[in-house]
Amino acid sequence: QVQLVESGGGLVQAGGSLRLSCAASGRTFGPFVMGWFRQAPGKEREFVTAINLGSGFATSAESVKGRFDISRDNAKNTVYLQMNSLKPEDTAVYYCASKGAIMATTRQAYPYWGQGTQVTVSS
Repeated sequence: QVQLVESGGGLVQAGGSLRLSCAASGRTFGPFVMGWFRQAPGKEREFVTAINLGSGFATSAESVKGRFDISRDNAKNTVYLQMNSLKPEDTAVYYCASKGAIMATTRQAYPYWGQGTQVTVSS
């Protein structure tokens, strides 16, 4: 089992920045992927970005490229999501997720999930 704990959500004005953190514990041996999804009210949970903690390879959704950046601290089994130039449409609950070493962008591929953290961007 892998446990994921997110932190860093909150309320920010449009154009502002926030940084989310996600710490993994439990069975975290070997290279694995950690990512972020988000779910706005009334919408499906959608992929945001993910990184392979072993290789450092990362991929992101087109909607956040150039604004969001994912980074890792392997010693802490922690990933960070730096969100810049935030827009009201970025408002959602952001979920951290984890899986094995193969990169994936679909919700179904991730067996482990955090509890979610709310990000609200006001206009």
